[in-house]
Amino acid sequence: MSFSPGLVGPPGGTNIQEQRDRWERKRSRTAKELVQTEQRYCQQLELVTTYFVEILKAKGTLRQDIRESIFSSIKAIHSVNQSLLVHLENSYFGRGFDQFCPHLHHYTMYADNIYKARKALTIQLKKNKSFRRFKKLQEARPEFKSQTLEELLQLPVLRIDQYKHFLQDLTANTSPDNPEFLQLSSAVTAICGVSQRIQDNTRRHENHLQLCRVQKLLKGRKTKVLAAGRWFIREGWLKVVPRKGAAVKPKLFFLFSDMLLQAKRCGPMQLTNRDKFAGQHAYPLQECIVEKVFGHTRSQGGLLSLTFPKANLLLMSCNQEDLNDWYQSLSSAIGKLQSKETVVHQRDELCRRPLRSAADSENTPSSSSNNPGRKRNKVSSETSEQTQRPPSESEGSAPKRMKPSDAPEHSSAEASTSSCMIL
Repeated sequence: MSFSPGLVGPPGGTNIQEQRDRWERKRSRTAKELVQTEQRYCQQLELVTTYFVEILKAKGTLRQDIRESIFSSIKAIHSVNQSLLVHLENSYFGRGFDQFCPHLHHYTMYADNIYKARKALTIQLKKNKSFRRFKKLQEARPEFKSQTLEELLQLPVLRIDQYKHFLQDLTANTSPDNPEFLQLSSAVTAICGVSQRIQDNTRRHENHLQLCRVQKLLKGRKTKVLAAGRWFIREGWLKVVPRKGAAVKPKLFFLFSDMLLQAKRCGPMQLTNRDKFAGQHAYPLQECIVEKVFGHTRSQGGLLSLTFPKANLLLMSCNQEDLNDWYQSLSSAIGKLQSKETVVHQRDELCRRPLRSAADSENTPSSSSNNPGRKRNKVSSETSEQTQRPPSESEGSAPKRMKPSDAPEHSSAEASTSSCMIL
């Protein structure tokens, strides 16, 4: 909702005044809630900085690098928010956030480090007995009100999302003629940027956990699931229809943003890998074509036909909804991958420019024609180089075969994406 005093229904000053009063009441409720939550938030930040950061620094229970890894920029955040609270308690919302937003890099740094902080804290709680005892004693203080350190460390990340909603409500119920309107609007933009970054970090972390989970499901280290830029999409069982009329076999498929991985369950005789799967084929999606095939199953399911440059795959499912979900997921992943390749190809074409056109080469006199002596020296040097060149590099000899290590990187990438990898 945006504040627009001119957009009023029936004519009359009472209706305009009633609408303004409603906006003012909403703004007052939002402002009051913002101040109260900010006071509580600053108190919680003070608990962390006073009873953990400062005391741990004085006692030397944790090394400085470990302490910085766990608490990151929370002390700077506490200092910035204390200044913000003073402005909010005096009802200077626009001015307060206008001075607060230039310090949002402390929140960005904290959000980028939050998952490393959790890991470092977990390691110290397992290995460092004195720190584990210290943490338990501090959390038992009445000021903490049964809150743990893990919950308090998550507060700055959660507070950014609260700021976004508070500022959006304040801006929506503030008149554009108010001097604070522009300040609040710019603060909404800045806070939304940090909030989006936090959401992106969360998505990347969850995707990394999914990739690690799938990697642990597969036996051995031959099948590499963890790769930069790879996103997990879905997994499930599908039946592979063979070419020669053999029995249909169920296989477990993992769909990623760049490939489709087929796996089978390990045999019961493998005691150490009974709960794991063996990767069989990795199908790249770059040049894949997926189509629906109907009429080949007696139940309500159907078939999916996947065509790769050097392989064909026919998958069957008896569940129509599951089949449609697989088709949509495959089509979306293939479309995004191919559109990305198209953009990269167009960018490469734009970067390629001829060094000199044919007309310029004809019109521009060569330097060798202006200096015949220099030309003779050049010819003599070329003849001497030809006499000293080894026979393997002469024009009539066969070309030298390139070693795999000498091949360009893009050729290996194209080879991996244009064929099926048998694992």
